Amino acid sequence: MRVLILGAGAIGGYFGARLIEAGADVSFLVRPARAASIARHGLRVSGSRGDFARPVRAITAPDGPCDLVLLSCKAYDLDSAIAALRPAVGASTQVLPLLNGLRHLDALDAAFGAGRVLGGLCHISVTLEADGSIRQFGSLERLTYGSRDGESVPKAIDALLRAIGPQAARSPDVLGAMWDKFAFIAALAGGTCLMRGSVGEIVATGEGADLMRRLHAECAATAASGGHALDAGAIDAAHGILAAPGSALKASMLRDLERGARTEGEHILGDMRARAVAFGLDTPLLSTALAHLRVYEASRMAGIGG
Repeated sequence: MRVLILGAGAIGGYFGARLIEAGADVSFLVRPARAASIARHGLRVSGSRGDFARPVRAITAPDGPCDLVLLSCKAYDLDSAIAALRPAVGASTQVLPLLNGLRHLDALDAAFGAGRVLGGLCHISVTLEADGSIRQFGSLERLTYGSRDGESVPKAIDALLRAIGPQAARSPDVLGAMWDKFAFIAALAGGTCLMRGSVGEIVATGEGADLMRRLHAECAATAASGGHALDAGAIDAAHGILAAPGSALKASMLRDLERGARTEGEHILGDMRARAVAFGLDTPLLSTALAHLRVYEASRMAGIGG
């Protein structure tokens, strides 16, 4: 089966390497500079399951339809990603997005048809290093996928993804799983960006643990109003991470903010807030975190313009 992965960054490169190890025919659709780097050095991944370093196929334009397209771009690059992927999406192609949040699903459905777009998410901490290599932090590695309408995933695609190992699992309620992560990520990003600190630093203030739990409760209420109530286990797990004393955890959105880069604030916090408003919910902490990020983005753009 032919697999096309948009980009060879942290997420796409990592799971692309695991698919190659499982025997898949994988190509990476990348920009010319990244293609040249991969041609010189290959794809290099270091992680808890061992290192991967070998030549891989990196292309700058699709060369025909593929069986599976894995999409892991930043949300603000989605429009250009869709345009780049069109030649690779045929009548039987399945698209598996691994973006955070939910707003990207509407754009992908409009571009390729809802029947071709799976639900998906991943839990992993990886980064793209300055030298082009990919490094995993810790041992957490989970890829979750499934059909959004309750129908089965095509058997060949299911078998391909399961070949990665027990880290890849098909969910019978993938939208529910996506909402679980959406609520958690929105709370983590909102809290750590608003307070400009790690979970442990926020909790150490005395009021921080309650603030993080209340922020997550606003997101959980939004999920419930949308028909995807988080179960008690998911809420307890989220609170355990969001209010953990001494934790060095920061949202990747905060790392983007700290280096003056563009964030996915609108895709995550903006979309969560818009849904809450549509449901008539009062979300003061979420609204404050979103306003903070909007001020940052306006300042960043003014600096670029100046």
